[in-house]
Amino acid sequence: MGFSFKQFHVDDSGCGMPVSTDGVLLGAWAPLQHAQKVLDIGAGSGLLSLMAAQRSQAQIDAVEIDPQAASVCLKNFAASPWHHRLQLHLCGIQQFTASAYDHILCNPPYFENGPQATAASRASARHTDYLSYADLAAALARLLLPLGQASLILPWDQVASLNRQLQLVGLHLAQRQDVSGRPDKAPNRSLLLVSKQAVIEPQAMPVISIRASDGRYSTAMQQLTRDFYLKL
Repeated sequence: MGFSFKQFHVDDSGCGMPVSTDGVLLGAWAPLQHAQKVLDIGAGSGLLSLMAAQRSQAQIDAVEIDPQAASVCLKNFAASPWHHRLQLHLCGIQQFTASAYDHILCNPPYFENGPQATAASRASARHTDYLSYADLAAALARLLLPLGQASLILPWDQVASLNRQLQLVGLHLAQRQDVSGRPDKAPNRSLLLVSKQAVIEPQAMPVISIRASDGRYSTAMQQLTRDFYLKL
């Protein structure tokens, strides 16, 4: 089955995490207009890589540790209009060696504690046992070009934990966009832009609501994702 977008289809069967609003938000929000070499950490079904390919002319490397998800990802890449610009590497980011990137994308595992998921693939996609914030920060510091940036999405209450690890490796939180489910709800996730360049104060953006009070996608959400969702 999977999920069809305007310019590509994503089969997410067998992946630890299926296509999600978080992934679409990140793929649409990341500033990729001038990116020439992009890395997708924890590619899963390949959603972020495919969105990056649609939005840029970049060469895109994707890293995925789970063989079943990697197999699905390869099929999604092969079926896309941008297959010649997409390459998958079956390994953990801790073992990945490559030249540096001007943009890195990651929708990282986010449960630092609590019950593990039953399926191993879902557990690796959701829990920081498989990619700690320290490992993620170290990978970003190692693989970003001096002027490079990384775009991430995290639960709102996990931003401080990640930011502590970023600071330890000399990275900076350059921009933060908090996201809520509805206008009357508190933010529950944050889009983050990370940079090697020193930042005095992260740029705070207005909170985005995914849905308006009437339950439909908000104007901001429609503007952000209309190049991807079929019904927008």
